[in-house]
Amino acid sequence: MSASFVLTGLTASLEKLVYHHGGKCLPADQPHAFVYYITIQNASEHTVTLLGRKWVISNSDGTRQVIEGDKIVGETPRLSPGESFSYNSYHVAGADAVAQGSYHGIDEAGRAVHVLLPAFAMRIPSGTPQGGEGEA
Repeated sequence: MSASFVLTGLTASLEKLVYHHGGKCLPADQPHAFVYYITIQNASEHTVTLLGRKWVISNSDGTRQVIEGDKIVGETPRLSPGESFSYNSYHVAGADAVAQGSYHGIDEAGRAVHVLLPAFAMRIPSGTPQGGEGEA
């Protein structure tokens, strides 16, 4: 299998990051939820089908999580030139973290392509109780 290449004009960007604290659905040791909104824009001259993603989340305690798999929120978006795909998802945490990622797919000729998502910080607002300290 050939290596994938960065397709000029295919971009991924964080549009919005929303922080939530506490709630019954969050684990006591990870009471911080970060909802992120991502847009993948195809300004290239090629039609692209996105097949999956890989993210690396570096936590402030030095641990790392690698999240990868097929599809993007259950979809394999096909983007013609000028089209975009937007979605949102979330990450729960017990401390600050930095996320970066990539999305991979194929163009109309079957060539493997990828696009990088620049790193972004998920910072718990100061004064907010940390994991395991109860709800706000």
